[in-house]
Amino acid sequence: MFFNNAGISDSGVRTIDCSIEEFDSIVDVNFKGVFYGLKFVISEMLKTGGGVIVNTASLGGVVVIPTLGVYSATKHAVVGLTKAIAAEYGRDNIRINAIAPGTNETPMVKAYPQEAIDAVAEAVPMGRLGLPHEVANVVCFLLGEESSYIHGAVISIDGGAAAV
Repeated sequence: MFFNNAGISDSGVRTIDCSIEEFDSIVDVNFKGVFYGLKFVISEMLKTGGGVIVNTASLGGVVVIPTLGVYSATKHAVVGLTKAIAAEYGRDNIRINAIAPGTNETPMVKAYPQEAIDAVAEAVPMGRLGLPHEVANVVCFLLGEESSYIHGAVISIDGGAAAV
């Protein structure tokens, strides 16, 4: 089993205003980090008869989030990579899915001003942010046998945010 959970956000500027250094940093962590994790774990899984992988994408990987364009682009790339691996390695007994969490009550989010957090929560159809254990529960499910026929999927854990 492998939970490929990597991600940093960007500074919240319009996409072309993102500095080259920030762009490189976000791409290095959010896309290259996921790719390298997959490259090395899949090679080991092929030697041992297979395995299960869950990649962390984001709500930003299934919808566009204005002023988080580079972040969104890298998380869309994680979705595409997940689907490519599913198509390429399913017959090798390697099962892969991605999760697309919305905004959750994490230390990274709590660093934002409270009014910004409240505005995000208000925009979610459920009217609140997610909780880390809600994401963990889905990851555990996807890594387990109960989800043995779920493959190449992207599961939103976002209180309905992607639906609106």
